[in-house]
Amino acid sequence: MISHFLKLEWKQYFRSANWQKSVFINILMVLLALYFAVSFLILGIEGYYIIKEQFPDKDPLVLVNSFLLFAIIGDLIFRYLMQKLPVMNIKPMLILPIKKSKIAHYILAKSSFSFFNMMSLFFYIPFSVVLIKEGYNITGVLGWLFSMVLLIQSANFFNFLINKNNKIFAGLLVLLIGGYLVQHYQWFNLPGFVGSGFDYLYQNPIYSLIFLALLVLLYSINYKQLRKEIYLDALISEKTKEVNTSDLSFTERLGDLAPFIKNDLRLMWRNKRTKSSIWMLAMGLGYGLFFYTQPMYLKMEFMYVLVGIFSTGTFLINFGQFIPAWDSSYYKMLMTQNFKYERYLKSKFTIMTISVVILFVLGIPYVYFGWKILLVHFAAMVYNIGVNSHIILYGGTFNRKKINLDEKAAFNFQGTGAVQWLIGFPLMLLPMAIFGLINWLVSFEIAVVVIAALGFIGIALHKKLMTAITNKYIKNKYIMIHAFNQEN
Repeated sequence: MISHFLKLEWKQYFRSANWQKSVFINILMVLLALYFAVSFLILGIEGYYIIKEQFPDKDPLVLVNSFLLFAIIGDLIFRYLMQKLPVMNIKPMLILPIKKSKIAHYILAKSSFSFFNMMSLFFYIPFSVVLIKEGYNITGVLGWLFSMVLLIQSANFFNFLINKNNKIFAGLLVLLIGGYLVQHYQWFNLPGFVGSGFDYLYQNPIYSLIFLALLVLLYSINYKQLRKEIYLDALISEKTKEVNTSDLSFTERLGDLAPFIKNDLRLMWRNKRTKSSIWMLAMGLGYGLFFYTQPMYLKMEFMYVLVGIFSTGTFLINFGQFIPAWDSSYYKMLMTQNFKYERYLKSKFTIMTISVVILFVLGIPYVYFGWKILLVHFAAMVYNIGVNSHIILYGGTFNRKKINLDEKAAFNFQGTGAVQWLIGFPLMLLPMAIFGLINWLVSFEIAVVVIAALGFIGIALHKKLMTAITNKYIKNKYIMIHAFNQEN
């Protein structure tokens, strides 16, 4: 029966429209997986000798054990953000004489072979081999390795229990940050305390059975939970959700754009995929801290533009590149309404423009690193409004892939096509190249003026540009309707 399930999934995957339409994305993901696998493999082989060289007075295994607390919590956070729950199209099987227990066990067993579980083993297994080679107790090392495998699998099944639970995710973040602060300020040697437990495990491998009991417990809980869901009436029954309404009356000041802006704000707040555009704002605001805190980058003035474009345009880039695919699930209905298409696009432009201005204002404290940075960020803000917003909207006329708003955004390339990859060049690299060239040939001040001037020119030509972009959308309207009707 297991082999039959595997054959069905293999055929379903390679016959799906998603595979045929996203060959490039699939190849990219394979290359990315190989990169991580090779990186962890090299680290596992060379890790012992690197630690020995850098910390000659410390035992490499003891040092690794002291960081396992952060590794375990980090793994759980990474899984929460990236790992998808194991899925299987079981509806057709529920009317066949197949035991539901076999389906549940298959789905759970399938998750055990996820790349998220295999990735860590590329480090732990070669590291254990090196430990044995260097004279460590074989039984102790194997017990330690067995415990790591059990912990990885336990994290796999624990992730399924905490999935969609934001409170537990916040607790993991607090635990990770709190553990770092405790260690950084030397209030208590928490990593060393946890590490001593793993040291004891190496000396007494029999205690690895504790992790085996933990794995069995988590597997049983998952099995019982999944077994309850494998019923045909549970799959086809309608679920009633209570929706919290928000007061969006402030948007009425925007006149005839208000209905569209209200719709976008609700869409962003109520769906997993669009929520990522909101949470990315924090990442964009903090982007400059990576560069401006390092003297090497402070001397590279052309990098100011890259940081300025990204920090003020984080929302513009993340939200704008999927216009109008955000509305793909009801795009056909939307196109039957009696409104001017220009109003629809103008609402998107207004949201992106407001976000750019707000992010610039919130980023003003970067003046702490120098007035030059604030000037470049202002020029980048104007460039984002006048140039990048129009580029983003024009790029949307080539979007042909539907987006499922209920799926997580992390490592989710649904709706991503060649347009999203190519559009990054004019958005970020072009202004950086223009600024760098003029700064090198003329002066910093002139380079700032040119970037800002390009933005102001785009703002001055806004009406003409929007007319041309609107005509392009109208021309491709039926092509997009047909494309959004296709299942990915």
